[in-house]
Amino acid sequence: MPSNPEDQARAGWWTRHVSPLNAILRILLGIVWMIDGILKFYSGFAGTFLSNLQGTQQSAPSWLSGWFTFWVNVTSPNPTAVVYTVGVFELLLGIALIFGFMRKIAYAGGVVLALLIWAIPEGFGGLYTITPQTTDIGTGILYAFAMTGLILINAAHGTSRWSVDYYIERRFPGWARIAEFSTPLFGSTKPASTASPKTPAA
Repeated sequence: MPSNPEDQARAGWWTRHVSPLNAILRILLGIVWMIDGILKFYSGFAGTFLSNLQGTQQSAPSWLSGWFTFWVNVTSPNPTAVVYTVGVFELLLGIALIFGFMRKIAYAGGVVLALLIWAIPEGFGGLYTITPQTTDIGTGILYAFAMTGLILINAAHGTSRWSVDYYIERRFPGWARIAEFSTPLFGSTKPASTASPKTPAA
């Protein structure tokens, strides 16, 4: 965002409001993740998860059968616990996104979780069995792209005033290592603050 008042005046509305708009995008994704997590407990998905996964295993090509066989064996002892665990992770991710807490971990974890959802219960969107009824490649991969977009925004714009991380970083600058992709995991960090005023010309 332009720092010079004249540049700000000439900038478009979207440029002037980029920070709150980024926060709105993050919060909306957080709400979606929370809804997904809640549905894991109330939609009855836990009761059909294993049978759906076994169906995916049977329809998968031979070169993917080992992947789905592994997950069927892992989840078959207690599929309900697996579904509920994923639901808890989705709820925690949603809360982290809404409040802007530990965003580096939340964004990266969201990418991994979305890809696992796409690769296991969604069966890679069924790309290997495209039929006339196939209309999309699954939602998990889209979630992963959305979370990657948040990573790019964070790396480009740094900390957000519309987040809990911003206020924690002001008191504990080292927090930026686990909150900002623009800050390296190791090395010096600077507190999140506004730019210092320019010294008046003599």
